Amino acid sequence: MRREELADLNAFLTVAEAQSFTRAAAKLGTSQSSLSHTIRRLEARLGVRLLTRTTRSVAPTEAGERLLGTLRPALDSIGAELASLGELREKPAGTIRVTTSEHAAHAVLWPALERLLLDYPDIHVELSIDSSLTDIVTERFDAGVRLGEALAKDMIAVRISPDLRMIVVASPAYLKGRPLPRTPHDLAEHQCINLRFLSGGGLYAWELQRDGREVRVRVDGQITCNNVSMIVRAAVSGFGLAYVMEDHVREHLASGRLVQLLDEWCPSFPGYHLYYPSRREPSAAFSLLVDALRFRD
Repeated sequence: MRREELADLNAFLTVAEAQSFTRAAAKLGTSQSSLSHTIRRLEARLGVRLLTRTTRSVAPTEAGERLLGTLRPALDSIGAELASLGELREKPAGTIRVTTSEHAAHAVLWPALERLLLDYPDIHVELSIDSSLTDIVTERFDAGVRLGEALAKDMIAVRISPDLRMIVVASPAYLKGRPLPRTPHDLAEHQCINLRFLSGGGLYAWELQRDGREVRVRVDGQITCNNVSMIVRAAVSGFGLAYVMEDHVREHLASGRLVQLLDEWCPSFPGYHLYYPSRREPSAAFSLLVDALRFRD
């Protein structure tokens, strides 16, 4: 295969995955017109239409889907082999892309990365902070972070944190003159601070549990926010009850600015796990990252 043919195939793969000539051109560092010419040249050489173009989107044809099924694993294999060449260097090197939630990034990833990256300046890490469940294979991430171990069978999961706990808190000022909630049903009588998901836009239903009995409660109140730090701030200011990770409010609990409620309804649950495809051949840099993050009792 000639070098320009490989470049044309990479251009097709980029357009198909981006579903846009504009986004693909930006990613490849070329113009949209040049990229369109490349795809037309490839289609003419193969004698089939690979992409269906409309005014709003670009999608692979049946022939395009077949070609994608061959290209993805082949180029992934080439990429893995190129990355493994870094092991021949004196120090591990390469870029590692990880998708994670904001809480996991601050509480688990950054403390480990801060130490690792100082020791290995040739390792680069890209963190994509996103609360949605990203498909790490399709989006070409090296790994993702998720709560618990319920992962697809072709994924490897490595525990990277202790068990976690979400708790209900409120300020003494808010609770003054109000009856304390004794059960999840009592939350309906209180102002509660809602969390809106960044992905999908829905409101989080508080998930409480006692003696194996699970209860999901839709709460209501003056304030809704998609940022946990602001929810904690609103709770400290007396605007209602909040349901947050325990470590987010540990200092406020110690100082008395917040008090914990419904303790028996807030059990711990399995913590964060790093997950990645089982077929992946880890580079030296990736193996170092996994070891740095691995939770040790």
